[in-house]
Amino acid sequence: MAKVLIIDDEENIRFTLESFFSDEGYEVATAADYNEALTIIDESDLDLILADINLKGKTGIDILREIKTRKLHCPVVMVTGAPDIDTASDALRLGAFDYVSKPLQLESLMHITKTAMKHKALADEKEKYRSNLEAIFKSVKDSIITVDKDLIVIEVNEAAKDICNLSRDSVGKSFKSLLTHCDGKCAEALEETVKEKKPVEIYHFECKQESSPQQVVTATTYPLINNKGTFTGAVLVVRDETHLAGLEREMKERQRLHNIIGKSNKMQTIYSYIEDLADVQSTVLITGESGTGKELVAEALHYKGGRSHKPLVKVNCSALSDNLLESELFGHIKGSFTGALKDRIGRFKMADGGTILLDEIGDISPNIQVKLLRVLQEKTFERVGESTSTKVDVRVVACTNQDLNEKIERREFREDLYYRLNVVEIKVPPLKDRKEDIPFLIDHFVNRFNKKINKNVTGISTDVQKLFMNYSWPGNIRELEHALEHAFILCHQKTITLKHLPPVFEKFFVTKADHIKNGGDDERTSIIQALEKTAGNKSMAARLLGISRRSIYRKIKDYKIPMQNE
Repeated sequence: MAKVLIIDDEENIRFTLESFFSDEGYEVATAADYNEALTIIDESDLDLILADINLKGKTGIDILREIKTRKLHCPVVMVTGAPDIDTASDALRLGAFDYVSKPLQLESLMHITKTAMKHKALADEKEKYRSNLEAIFKSVKDSIITVDKDLIVIEVNEAAKDICNLSRDSVGKSFKSLLTHCDGKCAEALEETVKEKKPVEIYHFECKQESSPQQVVTATTYPLINNKGTFTGAVLVVRDETHLAGLEREMKERQRLHNIIGKSNKMQTIYSYIEDLADVQSTVLITGESGTGKELVAEALHYKGGRSHKPLVKVNCSALSDNLLESELFGHIKGSFTGALKDRIGRFKMADGGTILLDEIGDISPNIQVKLLRVLQEKTFERVGESTSTKVDVRVVACTNQDLNEKIERREFREDLYYRLNVVEIKVPPLKDRKEDIPFLIDHFVNRFNKKINKNVTGISTDVQKLFMNYSWPGNIRELEHALEHAFILCHQKTITLKHLPPVFEKFFVTKADHIKNGGDDERTSIIQALEKTAGNKSMAARLLGISRRSIYRKIKDYKIPMQNE
């Protein structure tokens, strides 16, 4: 029941309005003066206030001021017997919902009341959402800072004080002007988001605050776009990972770094290499078989270092012909060759200030090798068809699955280029040499494919786990990923079993066949066990037992073995 407060120093008006609103189903309270009204306002949750402007002592305008001071979300309708422009202006300026004159028209007053109630309901709903958002904003442990298009701070939460040393006093000031106590990476990320309208993420870096120089954080920026698609600013989220980084260093056994998964000793060595090389500008050569995750190592090198807020540009050197690769790397000017219809910026220029990843570097031609050697030596290059040199500041990371020393012996790869690229080499081990990482990789891919394919698979069966640990994985992590994706598509239950795996795995789980012991309970038990191992797949169970498909069907029928629906 909505509650109405009537404030008027005339008793007959209070009585008339109280009777009218009561008959309409409202709960009514009355007050004859300012002090009595405030007592009721303090004790009640009101939905509407009708206040006469002319009261004994203080006026209805004073009541309106008090309601505004207390930030109450209750509509107030001012009533007067002697209306004038000044009092009407004051009332509306102070937030009165409406202004009516005596004598009151009850039908008109009821219309105003219903309109005010609708306004109150909308205001209450808006306040509920605002309160919920404010509570969430305060409770989040990450620092949250919003800025407008000019990088003026709009809002900060309480965690920003501890992590970024920014308080509520920062609101209304330039974000860049506030960062006199750190290296400013967050400001650069916000600038890029405002300019490009895209998120930026800087992983696991030391923000080098004067008060806490060893603080390790991950910073992420997102564009703020309203429901009309208009860009209004950006939000910066900073997560303090100092404690986690300290634990990882103490344990020396991290399970992942950036997007690399694994806790084996070989991976711990690679993690250490990445941390040592992240802020060094030396060229790095990443070697290893196909599918081992060389590209992820390159990404970690970029995003862990000081260039993380600048572009990481990737080039697959084996995917393009010699002429196209030269244009792709260095760019070209209009008319420099057939099909060059306009000027083009090359990948080296795109990566200026950041990192360029040259994947499959072993496949580049002698011509490109010469041009690349010059870029590494002099940090300059010319676009195709242009004689003017362009200077760039780019860190070069190269990947290959080939033995470049053998290519050098066959005169297919320049020795001087090899030594320029191989300032530091990171060898990524094949999956067969780091099988203790397989369970962690399986968990990672299960989580990913559950989101991608919208399923709720909890894991793999014991037999699949045993097979995966014994398999040689010639295709490395990529083969494991594809095998699990294939299984996810076929799996319509909680657990992936042998029957969901790609056909290539069949020969591996039938080589050690459990031969049937002839006759009686032993034979029946062997068949049941084989069916359990293959999740009811009769053909696979038959191969596992070393008998024909026809025989297993007959024995299932003879022994009356119950079968679940496949």
